[in-house]
Amino acid sequence: MNIPNILTLARIVFIPLLVILFYLPYTWSIPLTAALFGMAALTDWLDGYLARRWDQSTPFGAFLDPVADKVMVAVALALLIERFDSAWLTLPALVIIGREIVISALREWMAEMGKRGNVAVSWVGKVKTTLQMIALLLLLGSMPGSWIAHLGVVTLYVAAVLTLWSMMQYLRMAWPELSKSM
Repeated sequence: MNIPNILTLARIVFIPLLVILFYLPYTWSIPLTAALFGMAALTDWLDGYLARRWDQSTPFGAFLDPVADKVMVAVALALLIERFDSAWLTLPALVIIGREIVISALREWMAEMGKRGNVAVSWVGKVKTTLQMIALLLLLGSMPGSWIAHLGVVTLYVAAVLTLWSMMQYLRMAWPELSKSM
């Protein structure tokens, strides 16, 4: 167990805390929920940075890190779908969640084929993740109708477009293997 893996595990522990804070009936719970999500998002960056910098990448970390990220994002999106109760927020949220399921399945399948490197993270995926985290931070820290919430929804739409773009990139990279299996 190393520091990058501990940070990833901390992100998993943050998920139920995020839900609890979200539902507390106090005005201070909104900024605190956003702050907790922001800390979790920072640990996502930090654990990867430290694992590379200190040469502490492990198979456990390589497995758990994307799981923690996807669960954290899916839970935050589900909470926001309820808070905003709007098709305008639900649509990009479902696009993002759907893409994560498809790409996770694709990566698992490619790993079974011994070709996981064919679907490595691209720069579009990194930009998408950054914008997604910013959007979720803005939305968790605001109430529907505020200018911050509007900015968060716009940012979420940009992230959703990049989500579809990166999904197409991953599918294109995996297509030679996919087409052999059909």
